[in-house]
Amino acid sequence: MEKLEQLKRWVAESKRIVFFGGAGVSTESGIPDFRSVDGLYSQKFDYPPETIISHTFYERKPEYFFRFYREKMLPLGYEPNITHKVLARWEEEGKLAAVVTQNIDGLHQKAGSKKVYELHGSVLRNFCTRCGKFHSAEFIKESDGIPRCSCGGIVKPDVVLYEEGLDQNTIEKSVLAIHNADLLIVAGTSLTVYPAAGLINYYRGSRLVLINRDSTPYDHQANLIFHESLGTIFSQL
Repeated sequence: MEKLEQLKRWVAESKRIVFFGGAGVSTESGIPDFRSVDGLYSQKFDYPPETIISHTFYERKPEYFFRFYREKMLPLGYEPNITHKVLARWEEEGKLAAVVTQNIDGLHQKAGSKKVYELHGSVLRNFCTRCGKFHSAEFIKESDGIPRCSCGGIVKPDVVLYEEGLDQNTIEKSVLAIHNADLLIVAGTSLTVYPAAGLINYYRGSRLVLINRDSTPYDHQANLIFHESLGTIFSQL
């Protein structure tokens, strides 16, 4: 309780909060973490997820890639949860400077957040690799095999695959936001996926809050740690 009061105090005093979130933010909306290997997954796919969503695999076996992508990575029809909603409210109140997210589901924007830096892209943006035309997530979902544009080009999701670099502009904006934050809340991420995890090293303040069910390699740097679900904490904020 004492830790929660401390967090409430910090939130009240802050004007440049930055929230840095991972898969744990979305799992509470019911979106499964594609890394969690369920029995069904093991029976259906012959390769580990990390292999399938690599650039090499996408190039070599696009049909297989899109089969996995549609089943495991196209979370349509989900709604924002309490964490998304509280962050959107803080931004409206002028307290939150930015959301930096590793998620690709667009739920922060759906909740009303405007300044969202998506490190790994978004399933909601899809572009023809030939003519550059924009296509919706529904277009990908409803197409068969390899999704193709009217011009014949492959429609590729604007999602960062393994072996692909992160968008430099997004990285720079995230670094700047984190560097200038007066309160940094890192939540729902194991902080083991780089380069994203390394971004928290740019924080210069003394109010680093970690909220994650399990411990992370950065726990020793945190000023406040909660090993609890995000919903539990944010429903009280």
